Amino acid sequence: MPSPTIRPISSKADRKKFVDLPFRLYKDDPNWVPPLKGEALGLITPEKNGWYSHAKAQLFLAEENGQVVGRISAHIDTLALTMPADKGFGPGVGQWGLMDAEREEVFTALLAAAEGWLRDQGMTRALGPISQSIWEEPGLLVEGYDHPPTIMMGHAKPEYKGWIERAGYQPVKTLQTYDLDVTKQFPPIVQRIVAMGEKNPRIRIREVDKSRFDEEAAIILAILNDAWSDNWGFVPLTPPEIADVGVKLKPIVFNDLIRIAELDGKPVAFMITLPDLNEAIKPLDGSLLPFGWAKLLLWLRKPKVTTMRVPLMGVVKELQSSRLASQLAFMMIEYIRRAAVARYGASRGEIGWVLDDNQGMNAIADAIDSHVNKVYVIYERAL
Repeated sequence: MPSPTIRPISSKADRKKFVDLPFRLYKDDPNWVPPLKGEALGLITPEKNGWYSHAKAQLFLAEENGQVVGRISAHIDTLALTMPADKGFGPGVGQWGLMDAEREEVFTALLAAAEGWLRDQGMTRALGPISQSIWEEPGLLVEGYDHPPTIMMGHAKPEYKGWIERAGYQPVKTLQTYDLDVTKQFPPIVQRIVAMGEKNPRIRIREVDKSRFDEEAAIILAILNDAWSDNWGFVPLTPPEIADVGVKLKPIVFNDLIRIAELDGKPVAFMITLPDLNEAIKPLDGSLLPFGWAKLLLWLRKPKVTTMRVPLMGVVKELQSSRLASQLAFMMIEYIRRAAVARYGASRGEIGWVLDDNQGMNAIADAIDSHVNKVYVIYERAL
């Protein structure tokens, strides 16, 4: 079989081919969730994605006999380059992601092209897959192929793991998601911790107010940037990205599913929970036409879902590793659990991603009887 032709792309027509490829490769995979094509195009279009305000990327397509048989993105985040080297990124670290290919030979050729572009940009180490921001879909799925991902989590073919490792890449960080039956009450010890917190006059757990969206987002962002600043892979969110997140997530923000914890009147922790939009978009096969938009709008008005996802939670650094931090977390989880079941019909929660060495979050997940349901791996290699 002849070697595939690998070429860099930049045109709108080629970006459309880039987005269309997974629809063919995964068409027989019942657990793949087709993204909305317009949104997928927006993520790889510099004018439509605030991440590009501090990053640059080169997309590549692999073709054989006029057909697209693979794709990959090579990218450099200039903010990531300024991060401490012991926290995952740092000087000389480039990334690749958005990888799909028909067979290993195609992947190997695509990876060589991505690595070549990164070397030409002065990079000395590659991390992947990260698609494309660390805040989007980091890591390769290596466990949990048997059920669909939740909103903003990735899916992949099982053979990709072997392809990446045979290309000389080593695992550098493991990320996990936790599955939880939210119809069950938490263990008695957690219930006691929540009850004690409710008696503490210094603590207030409040719902967000969507009518003050920008103000509430700023409070959460301030806690997030403080709480996560020492985490592996942390890159601060920038104003253009925050604006994008607001547009993307505002339709699925519900006051009772996002909580802010206050201590002595000061916001010190937050927890964001989102109804799993993937349940609504999976049947649309990537398109809002002709009637998909109406179905989605109807769903957004009062979503009923099986699954809720907790993508983010954080406690300010000064309280981390304290009993109070765990208490606030348990209280927010319990209040959101009640709302998720009573008002949205949820029966399942998914928490994550969580770094496998994040002892505090893993301890909380264990305490509420959740279990790991998906595992993602980020790989690295010297260039």
